Amino acid sequence: MGSLPVKRIHHIELLVGNSLQSAFFYRKALGFNQVAYLGPETGFPDRASYVLQQGRVTFVLTTPLNYADSRNIFLTLHGDSVADICFEVDSVDGVFHETVARGAEPSTFPHDVEDGNGRIRRAAIHTYGDVVHSFVSVNNYNGPFLPGYQAAELAGESVGISRIDHVVANAEQRQMDRWCDFYKEVFGFHQFVSYDDKDISTEFSALRSKVMANDSRNIKLPINEPARAKRKSQIQEYIDFHYSAGVQHIALYSADIVTTVRKLRGNGLHFLSIPDTYYDTVWDRVGTIKEDRKEIRENNILIDRDKNGYLLQIFTKPLQDRPTLFFEVIQRAGCESFGKGNFKALFESMEMEQRRRGNL
Repeated sequence: MGSLPVKRIHHIELLVGNSLQSAFFYRKALGFNQVAYLGPETGFPDRASYVLQQGRVTFVLTTPLNYADSRNIFLTLHGDSVADICFEVDSVDGVFHETVARGAEPSTFPHDVEDGNGRIRRAAIHTYGDVVHSFVSVNNYNGPFLPGYQAAELAGESVGISRIDHVVANAEQRQMDRWCDFYKEVFGFHQFVSYDDKDISTEFSALRSKVMANDSRNIKLPINEPARAKRKSQIQEYIDFHYSAGVQHIALYSADIVTTVRKLRGNGLHFLSIPDTYYDTVWDRVGTIKEDRKEIRENNILIDRDKNGYLLQIFTKPLQDRPTLFFEVIQRAGCESFGKGNFKALFESMEMEQRRRGNL
């Protein structure tokens, strides 16, 4: 089957327990600008949604306001978590009906949404866990975001994030191939790369991962599953606390990761710690890079190389008390892979956090 004409990730919507406070965190800790708001004051008494943007990254933070709202079930099960990865398309009806014909389960049928700034078309299908992919065609809509939203601008101090590099899902054991097949059969995505438990393992735990991508590779969706090991992997810990498959982390691209990480640390964001011994041997494997080695080491940034170049990456601690959703900051210098050489160090770092929580 051919690849569907999915243009890009338009936005990612998270359901959160308190969108007002979450929007403050995204502005003050992550440097996003608040650009729009939807809620009771704009004619939507059932929810409050804030739109945060930095570079080409757009997050929508939504809290249901009625106790009987079904979205509260999502929050009870998953905590603050990604609910919708929205794709921009030219023809919502065409993409929606084709995905359903190829086996996707409908969530919301195509419909128009409009206000004084114009009209858009939307629809959605179900995917892993309680995550949906909505489709939106914005055409010539001239509002601050989408219909129903009003401008509500509060500036954040940018940390240098420019785009979404990839969005990682955690699936239950033996479900990775099912969801990879879903993206292949429903969207026509291809398998970009794969890693097995020999690539991603420690003495105690392991996982398997495959990366699905569209033709232009501007949408990359790694999918993980736990592998059999001595103890519980961080993927299984996620499943236990999230109660289903879901988005594990969102990788945010920066052209200057050292400056970005320095600013994020200054804003109070916490990152995973990498053993200092990691840097004793990494340069032999990676070779020369443009960035200052001392600054890389001081900021606990990981480095890896493939045949096309190198990458730099770092991972935050979970963004909430549940050990579920977190962010990655990544910089690429030609490298198209995902840091295979860092998997062991990263896993060991995550296991240290699991041990502290009593979940290893």
